[in-house]
This record gives sequence, C-alpha cells and structure tokens, in this order.
Amino acid sequence: MTLDELRRLDPKSIGSWPIAVQFVTLLLILALVVFLGYWFDWRNQLTEINTLRERESTLRTTYMDKKRQAINLPAYQKQLEDIEQAFGALLRQLPNRSEMDALLTDINQAGLGRGLQFELFKPAASETISEFYAELPINIRVTGSYHELGSFASDISQLPRIVTLNDIAVATGRDGMLTMDAVAKTFRYLDEDELSKQRKAAQSATKKK
Repeated sequence: MTLDELRRLDPKSIGSWPIAVQFVTLLLILALVVFLGYWFDWRNQLTEINTLRERESTLRTTYMDKKRQAINLPAYQKQLEDIEQAFGALLRQLPNRSEMDALLTDINQAGLGRGLQFELFKPAASETISEFYAELPINIRVTGSYHELGSFASDISQLPRIVTLNDIAVATGRDGMLTMDAVAKTFRYLDEDELSKQRKAAQSATKKK
C-alpha cells in the first residue's frame, strides 16, 4: 500500500481498511496504551516494588542477626558473668579512700623491711580521676644494694593491692650502694558520690557535643 492510499483511508470506516493496516493500527494503539500505563502508573509501582524489596532484604538481614544473637544468648550471658566476676576480682584489689593511708604505709614498710633507706617518699598533691578509679602517683627515692632493691620491687608486686613502679632510674651511689628513683602508682576505686559526679560530668560533656 502506497502513502497516497494510506492518506485516503477514512478514519470513520476503519472496518473497510485492509487487514494489514488494521493490524498495524491495533498494534500502535496497544503500544500507546502500554506506554501511557507505564508512564503514569506502572513506573511508580515498579519503583515502590524495588524499594520494598530492598527493605525486605534489610529486614531479613536484621532478623538473621537477631536470630543468631538469640541462639548465642546463653553464651553471651555466661561471658558477661565471667567479665563481671573478673572485674569484681580486680576491683577488690583496689582500696577505697579510707584504706589509702594503710596502703601507703605498706609501701613504706616494704622498703624498710628490706633495709632500704628512703630519701624521698612524696605522694602527689592530688589524684588523677578516671571513670571508675583514682590514681595516686608517689615519687620515691630509695638507697640500698642491688638485691635489696630487687626484693623491694618483688614485694611491691606481691602486695594485696595494686601498686606499680614506673619511670624507674637506678644510679650508683656511695659505698657501692644503688639509688633508685621511681614513681609508685597506687589506685583506689571511687565511692558512690564520686561515681555519681563522674556520670554527671560525662552526661554534660555529651550534651555539649
């Protein structure tokens, strides 16, 4: 069919058109309907379906994570109990505020008991406060033999309370004696009032951020 014949077709008499022309016209109308349906309706539905599929995948992953956590919950609880017990054991090695003076006496007696001569025993003017404990450094200088200094360090490590020797410096003194400068650090746990202040300070710092 030529172009002139197509132009002469009467839109009001579609039934009299050639079958091939009717078929092509029907296909064009169908394609137009499909395109309009996709553009004004199906496109949004497909986007929503993709969004829901992504959400389903995320929820499925979250569900599997929660399921694994639920399965391992007894093991997590046991691990938490072990951590709490270990923390409690460590906490018991820290004196409270009223026991600090006795601990300082123990450190002094450990040196005197080994025959050392204290030339300096000076606790810091203030403590360093951390989240759960306070740290008190003590500057010490003791003089004695090599074995006496070694025994003193060993005795410090075996005290029932936690004491560490830091910044150790040893120099030769008179008569073959050794002089040891060190910072002995002792620790104590905070009482309830101090812990409460720490929590309030942490909350205030968080709010400022």
